Amino acid sequence: MTRASTALKLAYAALAAVDTTLSASPRPAHHRARRFTKPLLLPTLAASFATDPRARRSPLRSSTLAGQAAGWVGDAALLGDEPKHFALGASAFATGHAAYISGLLAQRDPEATLAKPAAVGAAWAVGAPRTLLAAYRTEPFLAPVLAGYSALLSGTAAAASVLGPQIPADARRATLAGAGLFLLSDSILGLRKFVLADPPAWLEGAVMATYTGAQFLLAEGAARAGAPAAGSSLPGA
Repeated sequence: MTRASTALKLAYAALAAVDTTLSASPRPAHHRARRFTKPLLLPTLAASFATDPRARRSPLRSSTLAGQAAGWVGDAALLGDEPKHFALGASAFATGHAAYISGLLAQRDPEATLAKPAAVGAAWAVGAPRTLLAAYRTEPFLAPVLAGYSALLSGTAAAASVLGPQIPADARRATLAGAGLFLLSDSILGLRKFVLADPPAWLEGAVMATYTGAQFLLAEGAARAGAPAAGSSLPGA
């Protein structure tokens, strides 16, 4: 890993910590400050990923950069408070997850069974309907958008669960953990926005902590997928 990539990764961690702290605050001024911190998250992470020599060889490079670009649009959109902002943000993240899924499925294990994806689908069926119904009652036009987004988000976790052995084990673990953390973040977000009548301020901090961790792990998993095998002397390793 280059010095630039490491420095950018540390910058992302610092930004994530600051933005998470601001998001958990009940003070409006702190939330206004997020207009400066939140839009910097994904560009910083993407720059760290793009300058990592491992990522240059990764079969997940293009799909991960596309997912991060769409995530940046989603982050910016969700700074707004109107339903149209939420719809745009969910649509952007859905596009990002479609990119993640395309990259992950291209590296799937052809011998993998459907057991793990089915478990992800079962978890979606248990948790998603309540949030979708609550969203429909609050803002009916949001429900179809959220249904599509949550299905694609679950698809990322399902695709991460069947990566093939050509992807190093540590990369598979990081990717699956990132996809799972994304699911958790989305579940907390749905609970905060549509289910709870008066959610505590710290709950938004929990959304951001899990979200920024998820994006980091997906990027780290993709970078590790391009790491040379033990004993390799590839340039830049």
